[in-house]
Amino acid sequence: MKAYIEMTTEERLAALEELRGQFEEEKAAGLKLDMSRGKPDATQLNLSMDMLQQNPYDLIFTRKGTDVRNYGELAGVDEAKEFFADLLGVKMENVFMGGQSSLALLYDTVMKAYVFGVYGGSKPWGKQEKCKFLCPVPGYDRHFLITQEFGIEMISIPLSETGPDMEMVKEYVENDPAVKGIWCVPKYSNPTGCTYSPETVEAFAALKPAADDFRIFWDNAYFVHCFREKDDELANIFEACRRHGSEDMVYEFLSTSKVTFSGAGVAVFIASEANVKFLTRQISVQTLGYDKINQLRHVKFFKNVEGLWEHMKKQADYLRPKFDLALAVLEDELSGFEVGRWTNPNGGYFISFDGLPGTAKRTVELCAEAGLKITPAGSCFPYGKDPEDKNIRLCPSYPSLKKLYQGMRLFCMCEKIAALETLV
Repeated sequence: MKAYIEMTTEERLAALEELRGQFEEEKAAGLKLDMSRGKPDATQLNLSMDMLQQNPYDLIFTRKGTDVRNYGELAGVDEAKEFFADLLGVKMENVFMGGQSSLALLYDTVMKAYVFGVYGGSKPWGKQEKCKFLCPVPGYDRHFLITQEFGIEMISIPLSETGPDMEMVKEYVENDPAVKGIWCVPKYSNPTGCTYSPETVEAFAALKPAADDFRIFWDNAYFVHCFREKDDELANIFEACRRHGSEDMVYEFLSTSKVTFSGAGVAVFIASEANVKFLTRQISVQTLGYDKINQLRHVKFFKNVEGLWEHMKKQADYLRPKFDLALAVLEDELSGFEVGRWTNPNGGYFISFDGLPGTAKRTVELCAEAGLKITPAGSCFPYGKDPEDKNIRLCPSYPSLKKLYQGMRLFCMCEKIAALETLV
């Protein structure tokens, strides 16, 4: 097998002609497959159906006698706060239970900071001359859409296997008071699957921001989503912050959207006691409380943190073959041609693929032409603009194994065509 870069022009043209012929056959086959988002399929969702079979009369009262059908307990029921405090190694007072979506909590928290300001801050973000956010790339597209929605300037920070470039982060945070926050997916990051190293977590905790209202948005969406035998370890950022006296600097978020039901999970906000009290007061104007029945339903379903981990082992047994298949196809179809490289994560929902510069948009276009929908090129960068046009997020979780095999082979074919077109 000869790398495309080593071929003569005639060899590349011949290879391209052959691939285009195969591509026309794939188009005629009429594949219709959506691999654009990392979401669980019906089989995974079925793993949580017993949660809905609980006796509803067991879901009325908390252990201290609160009727969860009524108003009250704005920050959530104690059972749920205790459960997630145990899971994350914090105190109950650090936990606020939101609705069903951590993304909604993320948006709401940015909005409140923009309109009303944050605890300890001099004035709202939106009333300051400039407002900037640091964005590790490639990163989560929905994060970038939130800051773009508010007109907040986004600055890309390179992301490696150990986390963001902390020298760059420190330079911006400690010298520019306009920098108000940074987006982070610290474990099994979307889309690369990397987990921040202990040194990276410590460096975050040690930051001395120039702004009095800087916040780390610690979106711990994949904290329990290992599908390999050995789980990545993520250091507890609040423990690190306690050592540096910087607990107020961190907002942590997670949900059970990919644990139980994507449309009916529970979302969690974790922060210092001062931050939780400050935001609880703001939220008290917005709502009288979130779905406490659902909070209690989740806790009684899992029973304890060990029960959650056992549940996630079932998820892992289902996801592992899909990632194994996707990675095997990439290896079989692309290894040796030197047209790209890809991540091999231990958990999460994504594979990050880097093709030759200038090929991502063309690859996505070819895939769509043949009936395969994948995440738009550039989505993992601020403003949807990948400066090298090479990164593509692959989402193996939703299709059946048969469909996934078809989709991955088609993706590889399109990537090779795009690479040859660029080289020719």
